Order: sequence, then structure tokens, then C-alpha cells
Amino acid sequence: MSLAKFDRAALEVMLVGLRPKLHRYAARMAGSVIEGEDIVQEAVVKALAAHDGGAAVERPEQWLFRIAHNAAQDHLRRRQRERSRITEADMTGIEDLSASAEARLAAATSLRSFMRLTLAQRSTVILVDVLGLSLHEACEVTGATLAATKAALHRGRAELKALAAAPDEVAMPKLDPDQERRLRRYIDLFNARDFDAVRALIAEDIELEVVNRTRLRGKKEASTYFGNYDRISDWALSLGFVDGRPAILIRNPQAGDAVRGFVLIDWRGDEVVSIRDFRYAPYCAAEADIRLISGERP
Repeated sequence: MSLAKFDRAALEVMLVGLRPKLHRYAARMAGSVIEGEDIVQEAVVKALAAHDGGAAVERPEQWLFRIAHNAAQDHLRRRQRERSRITEADMTGIEDLSASAEARLAAATSLRSFMRLTLAQRSTVILVDVLGLSLHEACEVTGATLAATKAALHRGRAELKALAAAPDEVAMPKLDPDQERRLRRYIDLFNARDFDAVRALIAEDIELEVVNRTRLRGKKEASTYFGNYDRISDWALSLGFVDGRPAILIRNPQAGDAVRGFVLIDWRGDEVVSIRDFRYAPYCAAEADIRLISGERP
């Protein structure tokens, strides 16, 4: 089947269904669920633009992963990370052994650990051991030769095993006192449902994104966001970290206080200039390194 047979609505439906898998790939490539979502959004825009431009392929899912792969590479270049390369010498004969144990290890490995792999190793291990693609499908996504793909998989698996055996010594991130004061005030007002006071904190030129749902600009538009929270009761906010970044955690009191999402806020002085709410992107919370601030409710 080719995308030429898909209308735009059908492609959009496919993208919705595939989005969690695309995010699993992108987040592990970037080492962050937040940056992973940025990559997915870029890939979605590029896929829709390519469709509108008349692109047609035989295997749409592999085509979409190829777009996400390229978007991830562009993102990493923008972060000015040095790209490592491995040689293909004498790797052609490596056998594709059963990956059941490797798949369990890769799925359980933290995003932070994936960043210790080279770009080629990271991409191939994610595609084969996390997402279950075949070696040939991984080649199609990355554009690498079969020999290079086998080499990257072999060495990436070995590196993940070594990392899994090493002690995980990651210090708890720390909050700047002013940052903590601002976030705690926002959380306290939100939990008290004093949304008029919360609205008073936001800037006139605020940009607000409900990830996977909508974008709002300006104080008037953004005010509807708080009204939506006022009408529901399946939430409570806590202060914590997501992938090492200060964040507001969205807990669900109706489900044992499980973290169901998170919110990122940017400030200009004491004014909120940006809100990014991941409540409707549960695949992000599922993959994130989430930590509560000491003394916060679990």
C-alpha cells in the first residue's frame, strides 16, 4: 500500500495511532521525553507536508519512522552533539541471534543510558530491541547497510549490558530558591482552585500548549485552559523533576496518586510566559525519569 492511496484524514489517523511508538524512538534518541515530543511534532509536520506534496511509498509505517529518524538526527545536530561512527570491517558475518533477552533489557533501560551509545548503536538498538523491527526494516529506516546495522546492534547490546551492570549514581537535581518559590505558589493556587489568582500570574503574551491537543496564545485564549481544569477533579499537582528538569507533576487521586502527566513552565520574572501541559500525552509520562521533590506527596 502506498500513501498515494491515503487521503490526508487517513494519514492523520495513522499518525495518531503510531505516535506513542514514534515517541518511544525519538525520546530514546534524544535522551529526554520532552525533546522526544519535540522531535515527534517535527516529524508529524514533515510527514503531512510530504503527503500534501504528493509523496508515495510502499510501506507507510517505515516511511514515517524514517522521517522521525531524520528529525531526530536534525535535532541532535542542533544540540551540537558529536556524532560517533563505527566501522563495518569484519561485521558482515554477525548472526542475528534471538533478541528476547536484549529486548527486555532495552525496554527497561533508562533514556539517560541510551545517550551513552553512539548514534548508530542507539538508533539500531531502539528500532530492533525496543520497537521490534527486523534488521532489514531498521536498515530501511536508518539508510545504513546490513553490515553496519548488525555491527551497531551487536555493540549497542554489549554496551547496554555493561551499563546495566554498573551502579546508577545519579544525584537528585536541585531547584533554584526563586524557581522553587514561583513553582510552589503556582501549584498551591492551582490545587486550591483559585484560578483567578493563577490567571493573574500569566503574561499577556503567554504561549500555552496542551501537548497532543491544542495551542493557545495570549491571556484571553489561555484562560479557557484553567476553566477546563476547574470542571474536572481527577488531578492534584506536586513539585518534581522530569528528565532532570523542574516540573509540575499531575497526579491522579482517583488512581492511587499515580503520575499521569506533567507541566513545564517558563517564567519572565514572576510572570508565566509559557505553559506546556503533557496531561494528554501519557506515553511521555510512561517513559520519563520522574522524581518527586523531598517532602512532596507521592
